[in-house]
Amino acid sequence: MAEVHVIGQIVGATGFSESSLFCKWGIHTGAAWKLLSGIREGQTQVDTPQIGDMAYWSHPIDLHFATKGLQGWPRLHLQVWSQDSFGRCQLAGYGFCHVPSSPGTHQLDCPTWRPLGSWREQLARAFVGGGPQLLHADAIYSGADRYRLHTAAGGTVHLELGLLLRHFDRYGVEC
Repeated sequence: MAEVHVIGQIVGATGFSESSLFCKWGIHTGAAWKLLSGIREGQTQVDTPQIGDMAYWSHPIDLHFATKGLQGWPRLHLQVWSQDSFGRCQLAGYGFCHVPSSPGTHQLDCPTWRPLGSWREQLARAFVGGGPQLLHADAIYSGADRYRLHTAAGGTVHLELGLLLRHFDRYGVEC
């Protein structure tokens, strides 16, 4: 079977109005993909920027897949959360990006968004915290449901991913 190694890191995030940010991440693939080593999801530590607006996480990603086909190429989904001084967490943004399909090192910028909700929910978010969240995480990258939502732009998550492809030439795939 063809193999894909994804090695890199979630560097951090910029452009969020909130501080004390952390990121929950996961990787989704199609049915033809099998995870040989690594973990499918994780969470970074909380970082509160002291200078500038960059929250640094430097969270490692190390995944090894085997695949029988290109359908269902891996995509990384991200949830950025903020934590207040009382330890309460609220959603700052959802985002996703496809893992690059060419070997080498890639710098990725993943824009994020969050659901707005009603004006009452927006007011409650401003004073109490919380706010609307998605019921199903697959709405992050499925266009049919996502485009019906009223959303607000979040910040950007920055990633560095290195990709190694193995045995793709045996299956007629040129890199």
